[in-house]
Amino acid sequence: MGSFPPIFPTASGMDATRASRLFNSISAPLAGLCVLVGLGVAALFPPGIVFVIAGGVLAVIVLLTVRLCSAWERAIVLRAGRIRGLSGPGLFLTVPFLDQISSIVDQRIRTVPVSTRQTLTRDTTPVDVDAVIFWMVHDPLRAVTELDDFASSVSMVALTTLREVVSSSDLSVLLEDRRRIDDELREQIARKTAEWGVTVQGVEIRDVQLPESLQDAMSRQAQAEREKAARVTLASAERAVALELAEAAKSYAANPIALQILQINRIFEMNKDRGTTILMPTTMADSMSGMATAVSTAMAAAAPLPEVRQPDGK
Repeated sequence: MGSFPPIFPTASGMDATRASRLFNSISAPLAGLCVLVGLGVAALFPPGIVFVIAGGVLAVIVLLTVRLCSAWERAIVLRAGRIRGLSGPGLFLTVPFLDQISSIVDQRIRTVPVSTRQTLTRDTTPVDVDAVIFWMVHDPLRAVTELDDFASSVSMVALTTLREVVSSSDLSVLLEDRRRIDDELREQIARKTAEWGVTVQGVEIRDVQLPESLQDAMSRQAQAEREKAARVTLASAERAVALELAEAAKSYAANPIALQILQINRIFEMNKDRGTTILMPTTMADSMSGMATAVSTAMAAAAPLPEVRQPDGK
């Protein structure tokens, strides 16, 4: 089927097919019913040419007067070129040849993606920013009578406002404080569009893209900061270990035997599972032998004397 010319001029860009569907979905069936009733009455009461003509006239009147809007739509009706008011939702009537439906306004929340390319921030960094604007028409009459195309106007205002906010903000703010930027964008866009009958529900920045060279520099900076933190942590741990070793050295200096016992334990731990031969300096071996003699003497002194029995058994 070919396309038909627009039935009703609209300010929101609605095509002829959608306009015909909205406004003839109820009038066309009613007109067909009128024709069928006229034919049925004419068949019951012959000759019924009068009833056929009456049914046809009634069908034409229904087609020209009965209109229908969905629950989320409003129709702006002009009477003799002047605004009669808003009609809908639901069924409403128009005066044939005198009333004209100027436009249909959808009052549902709409989403408009906006994006800026190579916009300089306040610290002269080129960025690409993608955002989404959520808005709706709260006053269809003002939106249609004051603007030629309010949808395009809202998009242009959102784009220019986004550029202004990006150019007046630092890169760090765009990356770290997006919620504040979203609120600022919503307030500025809402202030500009309020007088048009448009309400801005919210603004969300989806993505902030940086040049590849800047991304590499930021990545190297983050890596350097992580390495710095790791080295500081390692130095702090080594300092704590050094303090503990200093305290242990003081204890071993006050008690040489404890140091020698520690040496023996370390040698035993190193050799218990390997079965290797360890060569030690003479001084170390002498000190170990002297310590072993001292330990054996102390153990012998601590042992009880054996009981001596006399020949007579006493």
